[in-house]
Parts: sequence; structure tokens; C-alpha cells
Amino acid sequence: MLSTALAAVLALSATALAQDEGEGAQAPLTVIHAGHLIAVPGEDVREDVTIHVRGNRIEAVEDGFASPEGATVIDLSDDWVLPGFIDSHVHLLSEQGPMRRFEGFVLDPADMAFNGAANARKTLEAGFTTAQDVGGNFEAITALRDAIEEGDVPGPRLRVSGPAVTPTGGHGDVNGFALDVMHMFSSETACNGPADCRRAVRELVRGGADVIKITATGGVLSNTAAGVERQFFVDELEAIVEAAHLMGRRVTAHAHGVTGINAFLEAGGDSIEHGTYLDRDSIRLFRRNGAYLIPTAMAGEFVAQQAETAEWMTENQRMKSRQVGPQMLDMVRRAHEGGINIAFGTDSGVSPHGDNAREFELYVMAGMTPMQAIATATVNASRHVGMEGEIGTIEAGKYADIVAVDGDPLADISELRDVDFVMKDGVVYVSE
Repeated sequence: MLSTALAAVLALSATALAQDEGEGAQAPLTVIHAGHLIAVPGEDVREDVTIHVRGNRIEAVEDGFASPEGATVIDLSDDWVLPGFIDSHVHLLSEQGPMRRFEGFVLDPADMAFNGAANARKTLEAGFTTAQDVGGNFEAITALRDAIEEGDVPGPRLRVSGPAVTPTGGHGDVNGFALDVMHMFSSETACNGPADCRRAVRELVRGGADVIKITATGGVLSNTAAGVERQFFVDELEAIVEAAHLMGRRVTAHAHGVTGINAFLEAGGDSIEHGTYLDRDSIRLFRRNGAYLIPTAMAGEFVAQQAETAEWMTENQRMKSRQVGPQMLDMVRRAHEGGINIAFGTDSGVSPHGDNAREFELYVMAGMTPMQAIATATVNASRHVGMEGEIGTIEAGKYADIVAVDGDPLADISELRDVDFVMKDGVVYVSE
């Protein structure tokens, strides 16, 4: 009897799936007339092109302006059309300010998720259709990720790490409060020794983390005078990377100081966030590993500016902001000249959400061409987040993530700070 019931359920499921697939094939057709199309950043611009969108996918890209009978036509014939942007380093649940240090004590995960929903909308409306959130309350950020995926909340498609794996007292732990407060609120992913660090990684994977983030060095905005060099032991780094890779997860490391950058890359790490003090050996290791750098240059610019004016900064934060922030633009120049893989990332949440495209301007200031800067947020970032088959270019079969601006971003990269059209998953969110 059980087998009969199970067979009936499977039959119903197969019928429903077939109906869904049939409905998807009959989804209405939308065509976009793109005057200037950067379909694959790094390749030639195409002129007067039609993009066919059915459901949430790109069905075809063809030369000339076609208007099939019954199709909805979106006229971007005077605009520059690009793939939706990817920000590889955001913190959607919060934004830096006077109360940021205390939010973990006064906000619950539901509060944080609602804050994240507002910031997710700003990010999407700025043209960023995919983002990787690397560090934040696990319950809140996974709930936000899933709500966006279900279509309940507008926002970029998310990959999330949850809280960073950190040494006790490290950049990802609680610092600068009374001892009993720090003991009570210490991060669940703080770890000591290889076995404990493997435990932290496995708990994150069990909880649904898409990627593992660690704090390989001290950080700028943690309220401690522990510097910005390596804080994990080498055997801990090796244990983290091995445990993550065994469970099918990439590992990215917050790292400013060169000792942490190089030790993490030697341990087989996949990418570095920030990379402020990288050197020639770092560049060699990046290239050997095929690892990615996520520069977050605008975070450096922001904290350097805030160090001179912001009353919310503690003296520890102010000191490190003045030291580290001004170094980051030159770091991008050295990394670019060194030929390593660079994926766009802003650390938004340190700087205001929605202003993510400022990072493009900084990359150009550091010596990239506008096309190279655009590639960091499209083709490069899609590879970094492991989604190159789905996003990053405007090609048949990929998600219909498309943005447009009314001026030429190859002549003036600042055009990308004012997007006029945003489509994600075939749904239009901005149309000016």
C-alpha cells in the first residue's frame, strides 16, 4: 500500500514538473532593443542588437532590431546595455555608523533581515543583480537569501558565508567591551587549533553557507590594537581550507597584512578580500593558485575619509583607518600590473549601500581601462563566485540580468553610478 501511495505521489510530482516546464516554454517573450551592447565584457561592442528574454533566461541575442508578433518590446536603442553587475563583497545586514558596534546587542535576526531587505533593494537598483555577502548574522542573511530566491523580496541573487571563521579575539570576534560581555557574545565561529577550526567550517556548511570566509589577519574596524597582520597559525589555516574543500566550499580570506595574505595562499586558499599589503610573493602565489583578489578599494577610501571626521570611530579604528585606507588604491594598481585575477567587491556596509559603482571609478584611477573595470564585475566575478555558466555575460541560456545607462561607460566610467534600467531574472526593477 505504501508503494502504491509513493508511486501516486511521484506520478503527481512528475505531472506537475512537466506542466511547469511546459508553462515555462510558453512564457511571454520580451525583446530588448540594445543600441550599444557589451554582451561579453572584454570583447567588441555590438551595435543595434535584439536580446530575446523568455521567463528568467536569455533565449537569443541577434543582430538588428526585431519585434516578433506578440512580444513586449523594451526600447534601449539609444543606451549602453551590459550584463548585470556582481559585487563579490557586501554586508547587507548593516551599514557603518554611530550604532554599528552595538547592533549585535540590540537587534535580533529579524531586525537585521529587515534592514538587509532595504539594503538589498538599494543594491539591486544600483545595477548589482548578484552579490556575495561575506560576514553577518547567519539566521538573518540565510533568510534574506532564501526570500530573494523565492521572489518575496527584491534584491540581488545572493551567495552567503554567514559569520567569519576567526581566531578568538580576532577581527571577526567581539572586541573592545567588558570581559563578561565578550565571553557572552563571542562568535560561534571563533576557533582555536586545527580541530576546532574544522568544527567551525563544518557547522557553517551544515547551516547552509555557500562560501567560507575567514579573518586571516586583523582588521581596520575591529576595536582592538592587534594590528592587521596574520592572526591564525599555519596549521589552522591549512585545516580550514582542507575542511572547506572536502565539503565542496571555496574559502575566501579577509586579509590586509602580507603575512596573512601569503600564509593563506600557501595553504591553498581561493581568494583574498582587501589584500592591502600584498607583495611580489603574493602576486606569485595568486597566479600559482589561480586565486582571486577582491580589492574593496572604496572601503579604504571611505574609512580614510571617516577617520578625519567621524565621531563614531574609536581610537583603535581611527588609527588603523589612517594607516590602511590610503594604501588600497596603490594595491589595486600593483595587483593589476601583476596580472592577477581581480573580482569586483566593495565591502558595502562599511560604505553606504547603493553607491557600489564608485568602485569602478577607483579601478580606473588605479590604471584599468573602463572595459577592464567592467570585466571585474561581470566575467571575472562570475568565475570567482562559481556561476560563470549562469551570469556575467549576455548570452543565450544565461539568467536575464541586464542593466543599461544612457551614456558611454567606456568613455566615462562614472556613467555606471547612474543606471537607468535594471532587469534581474527577466523582471524589470528600474526603468527611467
